[in-house]
Amino acid sequence: MTGASRRAASAAAALLVDGLLGDRPLRPHPVALFGSAMTSLERRLWQDRRLQGVGYALAGVASATAVGAMLDHLPGGTVLAAYTAIAARGLWVAAGQVQRALEAGDLDAARALVPTLVGRDPASLDAAGIARAVVESVAENTVDAIVAPAMFAALGGAAGALGYRGANTLDSMVGHRDLRYGRFGWASARLDDAANLVPARLTALLVAAVRPASAGAITRAAMRDGPQHPSPNAGVAEAAFAGALGLRLGGPTTYRSGTEDRPVLGALGGSEPAPGDIARAVKCSQHVTAALAVALVGLSMSRARRPGRR
Repeated sequence: MTGASRRAASAAAALLVDGLLGDRPLRPHPVALFGSAMTSLERRLWQDRRLQGVGYALAGVASATAVGAMLDHLPGGTVLAAYTAIAARGLWVAAGQVQRALEAGDLDAARALVPTLVGRDPASLDAAGIARAVVESVAENTVDAIVAPAMFAALGGAAGALGYRGANTLDSMVGHRDLRYGRFGWASARLDDAANLVPARLTALLVAAVRPASAGAITRAAMRDGPQHPSPNAGVAEAAFAGALGLRLGGPTTYRSGTEDRPVLGALGGSEPAPGDIARAVKCSQHVTAALAVALVGLSMSRARRPGRR
């Protein structure tokens, strides 16, 4: 088996392990430890300047990649790193918890759970707003927590998987457009945008593949609406999910730092998300994950059987 074949098989195995176990066996979670270390570094390094933010981003990604490079020399290291970087089951479970709270009519509980998925101000959200926020989060995090780390593991092994997770974690920590991080977090945000450029579009293709009856609507929504979103990647994934589910996403979005008027994404004439649409979004994410795992296994087998290999 070649190195490329092993990496693809390892990424597929990590998707399977995470889907079955989630991240409960990882205590304390390595990503949480990384976040704590980077918070300490931020306290020492922070200045309201881009240059300091560039150094911070490079230090974080370099350290995560270095740990991955060491794991690459260990048996099963790529599987372990990719499993650490993938968070599929956690995403699905968190979304399901919000849905159950909404269906029980417990808006306070649903609002309390929203911050586990999105950075919006939960106090401003009614039941419809919460449903929309969770569906959008499932779509965006199918890229960040599933497709991207698996893709980077298949391409770059443990170093690729952990390097990606480092960049994505830094974006979630400091990549905000507010007074503290507008300059300091600029490099982390741009690095995450670059890292997710291909995975976001791969996610849209996978959504179309697992929802072939809606492939036309998915493609049109992703191409028409995705570029209107302020994120070059989240809009593509959210529009693809909206097209697949026949929903209308986007619109006014309130964060603690203020309200943004997001473009409307998805099916023309689509409905506003309801609590039951959360389960449909999760199911779509699960099917995307399964399709990606099958594709990675196929890639691994094709590489292993390539003529001239010994």
